[in-house]
Amino acid sequence: MKKIFLFFSLLLVCCSKPQSERNPYLHEVRFSFSINMNLPAYNQLKNPLIPIYIGNAGVGIQGVYVMNTGGNNYVAWEASCPNHQVKSCEKMQLKDGFYVVCPCDDNLYSLVNGNIVKQGENAQKPYPLLNYRVVASGTTLNVYN
Repeated sequence: MKKIFLFFSLLLVCCSKPQSERNPYLHEVRFSFSINMNLPAYNQLKNPLIPIYIGNAGVGIQGVYVMNTGGNNYVAWEASCPNHQVKSCEKMQLKDGFYVVCPCDDNLYSLVNGNIVKQGENAQKPYPLLNYRVVASGTTLNVYN
């Protein structure tokens, strides 16, 4: 009986899901925002690798960057710097096409995959950009969390 209990205990420990490392600086916000790509403000989303910033109230924490990555694939990223408290740092700025840079530590991130491309001099262990869900339906995009 002890062997069976030990076996199942070991099995339970070995099969446990690894803990994901949650970004302590950015809190989860719930929102939903529809984008009509026929409108002039969002028309460039029909073309790949041309990001736009959406700063409407209630969309993300400090806004969202949305981009077409090719075909009918879209990504949306939080505009807040992922390695700083929201109140202590302004939103990230577009740089060189499809990159964003954090004004507080000069970390450079790709809007294609959300990963850091270049780490600033005084930056600590960088978190990737916070990703939001995007569902495409015809010429309408729904960005939500």
